[in-house]
Amino acid sequence: MKRAIFPGTFDPFTIGHYSVVQRALTFMDEVIISIGINESKRTCFPTEKRVEMIRKLYANEPRVKVEAYNGLTVDFALQHEAKVIIRGIRTVRDFEYEETIADINRKLSGIETILLFTEPELTSVSSTIVRELLQFGKDVTPFLPEGMDINL
Repeated sequence: MKRAIFPGTFDPFTIGHYSVVQRALTFMDEVIISIGINESKRTCFPTEKRVEMIRKLYANEPRVKVEAYNGLTVDFALQHEAKVIIRGIRTVRDFEYEETIADINRKLSGIETILLFTEPELTSVSSTIVRELLQFGKDVTPFLPEGMDINL
């Protein structure tokens, strides 16, 4: 089985994240959306709620699993026998950061990282922007996958 993890904070899970998962499913048998717990990050939604929202979104897709984890992403990947780490990148700055992390992960574990470039129409969408819009009471549904319920 070709299993990948797609790690991130996903606070919240956006249409950009959704696009990356859908595209990864075209060449992977299973994708584990891996929600990293980072106590130093101030999040809008608690970890349990993010897990619940994304699980509900993928309730009818058995090839997608959703789990939270603490610790190194590469250790989570090894524990789940994932062969690949999937990452989406929007900008050159994202690429430079992801390249460094991918090199370290490969040296630590042999696990490869596949970078998927964000579709051009989604490059402006980020969880940070969505959180900011939420703080000001704006409708964020255009930036969320269809069926994503952030009011669970």
